[in-house]
Order: sequence, then C-alpha cells, then structure tokens
Amino acid sequence: MDRIAIFSDVHANITALNAVLDDIHSRGISRIYCLGDSVTKCCNPDLVIDKLRETCEVVLKGNCDESISSPNAKVKNFWSRNKIGEERAQYLNNLPIFTEFYMSGRLIRLMHASPYSLSHIYNPMFSNKDTLREVIELDSPLKLFDNTDFIGKTPNDPIPDIVGYGHIHTPNIFRFENKLLFNTGSVGMPIEMLNENDLSNQTNRFSALASYIILEGIYDSKDLSPFSVNLVRVPYDIQKEIEYLNASDMPGKEKTIISLKTASSN
Repeated sequence: MDRIAIFSDVHANITALNAVLDDIHSRGISRIYCLGDSVTKCCNPDLVIDKLRETCEVVLKGNCDESISSPNAKVKNFWSRNKIGEERAQYLNNLPIFTEFYMSGRLIRLMHASPYSLSHIYNPMFSNKDTLREVIELDSPLKLFDNTDFIGKTPNDPIPDIVGYGHIHTPNIFRFENKLLFNTGSVGMPIEMLNENDLSNQTNRFSALASYIILEGIYDSKDLSPFSVNLVRVPYDIQKEIEYLNASDMPGKEKTIISLKTASSN
C-alpha cells in the first residue's frame, strides 16, 4: 500500500510545520503534498517556503500565496512579501492550482479551495450566509467536483471521485452522493468556528492542534482496491511560535497570537 500525506494552510508557522513533518516522517511517509497558503498570519514565511520546497513532492497555490506573490503585490509593500524576497515570491506565483491522480481506482483531485477560484468556499459545517464571504460561498458540495475553466477542465474530462482541499482551516471528512470530500484543516492556523477568544477555556487545546490527512491505497492504479482516508492531529509548541511572533515586527501579530491559543476565527 502507498501513502500520501496531505496538508494545507501552514501560514508561515514554522514550528507547526516542523512538528507535522516530524510526525509524517516518523510514519515512514515520503510522498508529501501541500495545498497552499504557505504564507501570511505568522512571521516565518521564508523558512516555511524553503522547507516546503525541500520536502514536498507537490505544492499548490493558495489565495494568500497569490495575494502577496502577484506582480501587482510588489508595490503594496506587504510585510510577508518583503520577508520572502523576490525569488520566493516568483516561486509562489508560478505554483499550480490543482493536481490529480488515481489511487485504488479512484480519481482524486486536490486544490486549495475550489475549482472556481482560490477563494470560493464550501464548508459542510458552517455557512457564510449574511457575511462578506457570502458571494463566494458554494451552495453544494458537488460544485467542488465540477470541471471548470479555472482549472483548465472541460465537460468531457473525467469527474473526480474524491476531492481534497484546504482553505477553511477546519478538518473534516464528508461523504455525499457516492462522492468523498476531505478537508485537511490547517497546519499553522487551526480554526474551530464555535470557539470564542476565551483563553481560559481549556478545551480549546483539542482544536488548536495542527492537522493533516493520510491517503492510503495503490498509487496510480485505476483498479478498485482497499483505500482509506485518515485525519491526524498533531500538537506543537505554540509558545515557541508566539515567541517568534513577539520578537518580530509583523503587523497584527496580537490577533494571530490569540487565534493560535484558542483556534478561534477572530
């Protein structure tokens, strides 16, 4: 059986990334995919990009990657853009927006958010109705399986059996009409939508963990055979990451620190 480790939304949190990679390597998994949003939120985007380039077989582009790496972003003087430098920004800007492969007879498509854009949202647990994100909310999980111009697909192309994505920062595995969706959650900025910014709530520690997905099956096989999707939650040294933030001159770090401690959406 082959195994693939898949994670997303590291958001410049080098401490969480190292913990996740250590766990992946301890399981003997060498095939690693990242579904985007390597930067912003935390203060070590340069170290994160370098580590991903070193360890990942596939790295996709996320909406935050696009925001700071596009040619127009250079003139906006983003803190993260200045920190990563031009070579890394060009690397991010040139990343693919999806990848797909067969595993144990299933066509699996991976992307950051959706086949419509790097920002469109589908969350099986929480709606964005009556929020600023309502206009980019997908109203059905089946839309994540669409072949669209954005990803360069036509109606004649095969429709995936399984879709994996990131973007919403809350991990889940969801079956719908013989299709399977999984969300990796976030390595660097986990979110539990029902959490408040309550630092005294000790149960927050169960949702403030990094997460990733392991797929197990026969890679590159179109023959139906045993297959599994496993969600892994990984504790990491949050205080160490907070020390990095406090030592930095990154704007908005106070909000990030609260989110790291509480897994709240802020």
